[in-house]
Amino acid sequence: MRNLKPIIVLTSVLFVMVLMVPTLLVMPFVDKESGQLAEELKTKQEVQTQVEVAESPIDVAVYRHKQEMIENIPLEDYIVGVVASEMPADFELEALKAQALAARTYILRQLLADEKLGTPNGADVTDTEQHQVYKSPEELKAIWDSGDFDWKMEKIKQAVAETAGNVLTYNNAPIDASYFSTSNGYTENSEEYWPNEIPYLRSVESPWDVDSEKYLSQVTLTVQEFQSMLGVTLGNDGAVGKIIARTTGNRVSTVDINGKQLSGREVRDTLKLRSSDFNWERKGDNIIITTKGFGHGVGMSQYGANGMALEGKSYTQIISHYYKDVQIASADQYLNKVTAKK
Repeated sequence: MRNLKPIIVLTSVLFVMVLMVPTLLVMPFVDKESGQLAEELKTKQEVQTQVEVAESPIDVAVYRHKQEMIENIPLEDYIVGVVASEMPADFELEALKAQALAARTYILRQLLADEKLGTPNGADVTDTEQHQVYKSPEELKAIWDSGDFDWKMEKIKQAVAETAGNVLTYNNAPIDASYFSTSNGYTENSEEYWPNEIPYLRSVESPWDVDSEKYLSQVTLTVQEFQSMLGVTLGNDGAVGKIIARTTGNRVSTVDINGKQLSGREVRDTLKLRSSDFNWERKGDNIIITTKGFGHGVGMSQYGANGMALEGKSYTQIISHYYKDVQIASADQYLNKVTAKK
């Protein structure tokens, strides 16, 4: 029995050590108040601050219209500046990712084009709505409310990083990834607003846009302004004009104003309306025009994308809804072509 006692003591000590070692190893990483692992205590914001924009294989020559100069911006940094300028940062992450993918596809298609339309010599794009709006981090800091810059920038960087290296293609070529703010409930077939029929830019339902603050708007013009701008003469019966045809997307296709026919796009562009889905009425010496939606209506609706994301849809589902039969593909082969051209 005396010989067994040391063995029993030694066995007990070893047993206690086996139990204590894992606890000792974990202790330095445990939050003292909650007992949770420190790794689990990282907030979403703390994780986001670690997001880094992917290294860019090429630069984009952007004409900065205010500075009247061309600035060479790394591709992925350019995408960050576009997404931050084109879509509200408080939109859902999946909507921002869809926007990042569309923006990258748009610029890559522009870089591959033989002609750079509407740009000064040496520039690939402008920083205006003529192409894609781009603002630098310094410009965004001046625009956004104080204290919002960090979280907004990190969220946008996350969206760009999680789609890095990918573009939208149709028949193995980058698509014309057009997008706009708010639909009237439908997007538009490309040929009903632009000259060409594009197979992936088809009219689809977009019911989420009704919640956008940009869904409805009104413009008031005097009768004289209306007549002068459109080159028409109104009759004495109080009528303004008759809408004689609408598009698949329920926008005005053709309108007749006292014998003169105009397309809905002509009216929208000339009167600077938010949308070509409009109705009007004459009240005394004024014409009151009510529009639905904001933008040309072709491609992806940004507010519609956010509505889909709020319902739990992923960015791939958003893309598939607004661009028919397209693929998400690696940008490598197209970036190599751009590099070869330069």
